[in-house]
Amino acid sequence: MLQNYLKIAIRNLVNNKVFSFINIAGLAVGMAVCLLIVLFIKDELRFDTFFRKTPQIYQVNIDGNFGGSELLGGYTPPPAGKTLMAEFPEIETYTRTFQIMDLVVSHEQNGKKDHFFDEKNIMAVDSNFLEIFDFSLQKSNAATCLQNTDDVVITETMAKKYFGDSDPINQVLLFGERPRKVTAVLKDIPSQSSMQFDFLVPIRSVKFVSYFDWSWVWLNVSTFAVLNDKIAQNPERIRQLEAKFPAMIRKHAQYAFNRIGQPYDEFIKKGGKWEFFLQPFQDVHLHSGKLSVFYENTGDIRQVYMFGIVAIFIILLACVNFMNLSTARSLKWAKEVGVRKTLGSFQNSLIKQFLAESLLYSFLATVLALVIISAALPWFNKISGKTIAFNALFDHGFGFFIVLLMLTTGVLAGSYPAFYLTSFKPIEVLKTNSIKTGIAHLLVRNGLVVFQFAVSTALIICTIVVFQQLSFTQNKDLGLTKENVIVIPNAQRLDQSQEAFRQEIARIPDIIHTSISTNVPLSAGFGDFYLPEQHTGDKQIAKDLTLFSFMTDDAFIKTLDIKLTKGRNFSKEFSDSTSVILNEAAVKKIGWKDPVGKYIYLTHRGLQNQFWSFDDLKVLRFKE
Repeated sequence: MLQNYLKIAIRNLVNNKVFSFINIAGLAVGMAVCLLIVLFIKDELRFDTFFRKTPQIYQVNIDGNFGGSELLGGYTPPPAGKTLMAEFPEIETYTRTFQIMDLVVSHEQNGKKDHFFDEKNIMAVDSNFLEIFDFSLQKSNAATCLQNTDDVVITETMAKKYFGDSDPINQVLLFGERPRKVTAVLKDIPSQSSMQFDFLVPIRSVKFVSYFDWSWVWLNVSTFAVLNDKIAQNPERIRQLEAKFPAMIRKHAQYAFNRIGQPYDEFIKKGGKWEFFLQPFQDVHLHSGKLSVFYENTGDIRQVYMFGIVAIFIILLACVNFMNLSTARSLKWAKEVGVRKTLGSFQNSLIKQFLAESLLYSFLATVLALVIISAALPWFNKISGKTIAFNALFDHGFGFFIVLLMLTTGVLAGSYPAFYLTSFKPIEVLKTNSIKTGIAHLLVRNGLVVFQFAVSTALIICTIVVFQQLSFTQNKDLGLTKENVIVIPNAQRLDQSQEAFRQEIARIPDIIHTSISTNVPLSAGFGDFYLPEQHTGDKQIAKDLTLFSFMTDDAFIKTLDIKLTKGRNFSKEFSDSTSVILNEAAVKKIGWKDPVGKYIYLTHRGLQNQFWSFDDLKVLRFKE
């Protein structure tokens, strides 16, 4: 019987080529899009799940408020990890990471430096990092490869890049002028890891972290706690552990807050907040939300839900399209059904025939969908930032999902035509050459058309809204000139020659302005705590606040064509070593009516100046 159904289905497919092609193509496109979205979702859900201790690893986050500025991030002060482990037996161990700025890395061979590269993915870690985050080691031992301050662990891509086919172990790489010995080689970091790096160096060798080991307000280190296995699986016990953190912070942070002129108890009374909480590391990628983290490839669980809903609607849309096309030809098929019923066919056998034909279409659509995916996958990876391979379609039971999708689509797409077309009375169809459709069938058919147009319209509207949002962000007036402006990073490598280099560049006829800055607007600056000067004429002056800032020269405002609403620019005619230019948002935050001539006090000024030079940039503006 099944063989007979298949023969008839193939015969109908061949005899109705155009109709069959439209149906198969519609289903194929819908299935291809659905499968691509599911591949994306699958990739997102598998982030950071491959570590042996993943269920026990928790990121220590901060939830703070300083002077009205909310701080919610996956970063902590340097001493947080060791203090947590010492105070709470629930925490077995901890490890920390610190993102290092760009460095020039080179390989010295036969007394000569070669293979110079500007490396951006350098991470400083504690010596036990690879024991907790057990990335696959190609060579060496995870417990010993980061013991010495001049050790470095590299990925296999970096090993190939610097040493070719030679054994990199015990070879030396120069990080700037500092030699480091290669002690281990890691397999390339999986794309489904939130942490992406090319080099690991000991965190003890980073002077910033070592210097701020006293500080509970310098938030530039990520801390990961490994909880006792029983605690890690018990949300109530974790909440009980977090409830003990405020007392611990109050006990250990007093000195740091006094040092910045903010006694901790007074800080809390004024509405300040400085609290830690734990987040499962496997949730970091998708559940960070408003949490600020150091990782660049974080996702959003809301996007996963949204894409999942879109995938469901797209496959439903493809099925509804199949149904509508089938019912549009209902008169022709109704005659066929009438003849078959007259010759003795039962409705059940006719339903099976229609479903068999629908499943055949679904099978062919699935094959075509796989061809479409194979062709579209490179483009899809490019726009989504993924590295999904075609064989991922058949990994970890995904092949079963494809078969299930094919069967579900076939049955769903063919169900209404099967039951609708086989319900006609043969004598009415053959005698009147027309179909009398009941109110129920009419409502269903019209409902399918309305659904098809409604979903299509909703998707078009969403696409237009997203396009307009992107257009707005690209064309919004930022209050500065960004066209014909280029930035040369890492100018600090010029040391004392920075100004001479700027002057030399300024002589180029096509360059109209040049400036030196530690950063540029719209990117992160140096965050620190400030105390505004209090004046009786002003109301509700902020007692303290957090501001992000960077240092510039007197040409910066002119180079970016920034408009000043009050006051003046920096000038060599004045002693501006303690001058500052605020934007309107900062003035509003402070509460001053007229900010010109007033003071804000930077509690970390000496330390800030020590670190400014590490982000120097050359900002150039060309003629149009």
